[in-house]
Amino acid sequence: MFRPIHLIPEKTNLDFIKYRFVSLSFSLILVFVSLIAFLFFGLNYGIDFKGGVLFEVRTKSGNANISELRQNLNTLNLGEVSIQSFGKDTDVLIRIQKQEGDEKIQSQKLTIVKELLSNNHNIRRTEFVGPTVGEELKKNGFWAVILALSAILFYIWFRFEWQFAIAAIIALFHDVLTTIGLFVLTGFEFNISTVAAILTIAGYSINDTVVVFDRVRENLRKSKSLEKLNIINTSLNETLSRTVTTSLTTLIALFAIYFFGGEVLSIFTLAMIWGVLIGTYSSIFVAAALLSFFQLRRVDEDDDQLNYG
Repeated sequence: MFRPIHLIPEKTNLDFIKYRFVSLSFSLILVFVSLIAFLFFGLNYGIDFKGGVLFEVRTKSGNANISELRQNLNTLNLGEVSIQSFGKDTDVLIRIQKQEGDEKIQSQKLTIVKELLSNNHNIRRTEFVGPTVGEELKKNGFWAVILALSAILFYIWFRFEWQFAIAAIIALFHDVLTTIGLFVLTGFEFNISTVAAILTIAGYSINDTVVVFDRVRENLRKSKSLEKLNIINTSLNETLSRTVTTSLTTLIALFAIYFFGGEVLSIFTLAMIWGVLIGTYSSIFVAAALLSFFQLRRVDEDDDQLNYG
């Protein structure tokens, strides 16, 4: 009979709260560096935000060869070019950044691109993404993140109490800001799919935090003699195996997508890998650590309210 393999022992007794000042200081440095990098260097915005041209093409015969198509387009020195397959194996979506120069130069470049594509492809659609549309997408992406974080804040506040909500939302901002910092420092392209990754990271991170907070609330009700710091520490140890196992299985799937999913998914997957790592870290070392500074209320079995300062 096989015994299950536990990457993390089911019963651990690690003193996470002992190092809360170290972990919070480290997180503060990460956020500070991310903010400074963003203010001084900015993001490397993709075509979605900067503007450019979109071509939808279909091969005249056989399946699309994306690597060959990318190689041919790179010879034209067009700058940033994004190529991805969609729908059928014969269909390809091509995004080309806005070219430098006046309208005449823009027109000449587009003509050259169309001639190259027409050799082996039928051009089914051509769209121009102007700077105005790019700015609107930036604004919409920003508000999408803010509204998502606000909704999460109210959900945690409703499910738990305001102390839990504040700790959770600070941890979420930590995850979002450090993810943006990663893209600033590495120079990776920041596009619509990256915004989607940030929203997914927020959802994943809050899921881990809710699991920990649920156990803290449960232990607050059950434990009448333990101090607040001991209750938080016990809750972290009781959920540690679940947290680490979930993160590792998610990372295995993400690394498989990163290495075998092609260039189209690489940036999105990279953001998700970072998000899972930083989200796991923040649920243990940021959210729970912040919770230890609040006065927590416990309602015992007889509905008598007790406070943990």
